[in-house]
Parts: sequence; C-alpha cells; structure tokens
Amino acid sequence: MPSTHNRDKPWDTPDIDKWKIDEFTPEDNTSGSPFLEESSFMTLFPKYREEYLKQIWGDVTKALGKHHIDCTLDLVEGSMTVKTTRKTFDPAQILNARDLIKLLARSVPFPQASKILQDDTACEIIKIGNFVSNKERFIKRRQRLIGPNGNTLKALELLTGCYMLVQGNTVAVMGPHKSLKVIRRVIEDCMKNIHPIYYIKELMVKKELAKRPELAEEDWSRFLPNFKKKNVARKLPKQVKDDRAKGKEKKVYTPFPPQQTPRKVDLQIESGEYFLAKKEKRVKELQEKKQKQEEMKEVKDKEREKDYVAPEEEIRKNPLLKKEKKEKKEKKEKKEKKEKKDKKDKKEKKEKKRKHDDDEDEDDESSSKKRKD
Repeated sequence: MPSTHNRDKPWDTPDIDKWKIDEFTPEDNTSGSPFLEESSFMTLFPKYREEYLKQIWGDVTKALGKHHIDCTLDLVEGSMTVKTTRKTFDPAQILNARDLIKLLARSVPFPQASKILQDDTACEIIKIGNFVSNKERFIKRRQRLIGPNGNTLKALELLTGCYMLVQGNTVAVMGPHKSLKVIRRVIEDCMKNIHPIYYIKELMVKKELAKRPELAEEDWSRFLPNFKKKNVARKLPKQVKDDRAKGKEKKVYTPFPPQQTPRKVDLQIESGEYFLAKKEKRVKELQEKKQKQEEMKEVKDKEREKDYVAPEEEIRKNPLLKKEKKEKKEKKEKKEKKEKKDKKDKKEKKEKKRKHDDDEDEDDESSSKKRKD
C-alpha cells in the first residue's frame, strides 16, 4: 500500500513489495571493517550422532564458509563450535549457525538443517517433557502428536509449511515465524490433552479462506468449526477395578485416626498368659508347639498321599468291538421285528379262520330252517 503522507515520495510506488526480505551483502556493512570482538557458540551432541556428524562435517564447513563462519567438531569432548572470523560481514549469520549446530545435535538431517541459514526460516526447540508427570500418559500424548504412521505430523507440516521432528522430550520445528507460533500452540495443547485434529480442521478452513480475496477484510470466526466439550467416561484405575471385582465397598471417610494396634503385653494380659509362672509358660509353649507339629504332620501326610492316588484313566474304546456290538444290535432288532411280524400274521390268520367258521355255521342253520319249512 503506497504512503498517504502529504509529502511527495516518488520512490514509494504500489509495485514495491514492502514485506520482501532483501539479502544482506558485504556492501550493507557500512563500516567495511571486521567485527570488534569474536562471537562463538558451542553445543554438545550425543554419542550416537558422532558417526553421522563425521560424515557430513565437510558439507557443514562448506555451507558456513559461504558466510565466512568457522566451525569445529570436537569428538573427544563431544561438542560442536561455531565462531565469527575477520571476514564475517553479516552479524545475524552467527545466530543461524548456532541454530544449525543445535538442530544437528537434535537428530535433524543436514539437508533440512542447512535451510536455517536462509533469512525467511527460523527454528525452535519446544520442550514437552514437563507437561505430564505420568510416563505412560506422556508417551500416549506424544504418540497422538505423531499420529498413526506419522499422518498427524505430516498434515501439520503441509498446512503450516514447517518441518517437525519429535524426539525424546523435545520437538524440533523449522519454518516461517508465523507458522512457528501456530505449531507451538498445537504441541502445547496436545500435551494438555487437546487433540491436534481440531487445529488441523481449523487450519484447513483458514487455508481455503485465504485463497478468497473478497474475505480479506472480514471476520472468519463464522466459518471456523466450533467444537463442543463432551464429558467422556474416563478409564477407571486398576486398583478400583480390582476392588469392585472382589466386592469391596468404598471406605467412608472419618476424621478420626484408626484404633491403635494392641501391644504383645496387652494381648498376654487379655489371654491371662502374662500372670502365669515361668514353668507354666514353658509348658504352654511346648503344648502349642506340639499342636502345631501335629497339624503340619497331617497336612504333609495328605500331600504324600496325593502321590499314591491312582489317576483317572481314559477308557479306550475299540472301534472293531463297537462295530460288532452295532451289528449284533441290528441283528437283534431285525429278529425282534421278524418275530413281531410272525406273531401278527398268525393272529390275523386265526381271526380269518374264526370268521370263516362262523359264516359256515350261519349258513348251515339257515339251510336247516328252510328244510323244516
């Protein structure tokens, strides 16, 4: 937007991009003389990064050499150091070099970490270890930030244009300053038990709205999703579950302390043992000892007897005998059926014969009657 000041400014034209960051050149250093003092930064790195840093240190030296910054790798102490030289002209590059060695120590690969030397890229190492005291809960929430197969992390990277690396108790983030602010908020809220999916949905809507120039001067709150808080049933602790399974009732709170446990002397006074003579005490102890021995003997005898109890054997059934039995049974059934049938046939024959005889008698009687007539 051109200036609206009354004074004429012929150099201030609409085609000038005021947000553009110009590259810092040696001509911009007006004094032209080297820095008055040497600035240096050192950072330690873990043992497992040593092999990788040895391989890429030549490339690191070359990248920092373009900006006239010296770097040293100390394998004995396990440290990386960067410092300015007499040829260094850009004072901001020593801070970028400091960030570069920090990122390399945090397991960020060199091709990605070297982008920090650009003016439009910043980095931040966000600590997440002190948000949750419970280790299991911390691992669960950190995994929620990464997502299944790293999908949540990839979505955040695409929407914000940042690079993210979750490792241990920290998250290394690289990208524009505006996006870093958003990412920090997402990470911190994720560790406070707010799922990143809510922010991903919001960022997706904002990205689409940014493409429409007519909405540049309007409030976007009406387009953004509004998520209502729901009371979700929490997971019960293991101790509470066990108590419920055993049928234990919840203890009622009382402000009074529990009753004091009686001493050995108090118990002896109650039982009357305290007033016995030494000889009587000795006799009582021997009796108790003998009784215990007898009880233990009974228990051990029972255990020994278990070895002599014959185990239950499975009755092995011979399939051939089973077949024979089946055949016999079938034969018997056939025989019974045949006998029943024979009996039935005999009975029927007898009835037929009796009926026949009755009919003959009737015929004889009728013929005799006719003769008489």
